[in-house]
Amino acid sequence: MLEFKNVGRSFDGTQGTVEALSNVSFSVEPGELLAVRGPSGCGKTTLLLIAGGLLSPSSGQMILDGRDPYEMSPESRNRLRAENIGFVFQQFHLIPYLTVRQNIQVASVAVPANEAAERTQELISHFGLDDRADHVPAKLSTGERQRTALARALLNRPKVILADEPTGNLDEGNAKTVLGYLSQYVTDGGCVLLVTHDVRAAEHATRTLQMSKGRLIA
Repeated sequence: MLEFKNVGRSFDGTQGTVEALSNVSFSVEPGELLAVRGPSGCGKTTLLLIAGGLLSPSSGQMILDGRDPYEMSPESRNRLRAENIGFVFQQFHLIPYLTVRQNIQVASVAVPANEAAERTQELISHFGLDDRADHVPAKLSTGERQRTALARALLNRPKVILADEPTGNLDEGNAKTVLGYLSQYVTDGGCVLLVTHDVRAAEHATRTLQMSKGRLIA
């Protein structure tokens, strides 16, 4: 479903070229939750941005469902991302003036209009947010915000979820709940690429890779 082939990514800085990723190769299959662990600054977020079609590699190739998004036009790449990828972030990235329901529906670009409302309500109920559906993020607990973000990621029924430190702001109970939802998504045939330094998150993975200084070391 997702494959990195000798991917490298460098950035030009004031003190020269910085190599964020170097010769990274791995794949993620349907039904797999792959955790990539490593300290801050090791290249995890760069890896996730490339996987999401948001940052082109300097070398190598990233394949999503048999296609290279960086060989597509920007419009086609955006459509591929909207139809196949859901994103979950540590900081949630909810729109502060929209309700839970509206925040979930923000992702409905790849869902027919007549299905979006029904699918949104289905997810609201699935994530136990019925009594919060018309509340804005400021009225939600931290766990409720992350569940809203996860519901938004699942609206389009994506084949892949990319998760950037999804438990980083959560207490143990809420982290366990969110990881349980991700595990169920994998059991149902989805695949997850999760980058984290959180041992709790890695414990739910079917496989774990370790990164250091832009390289996979284990």
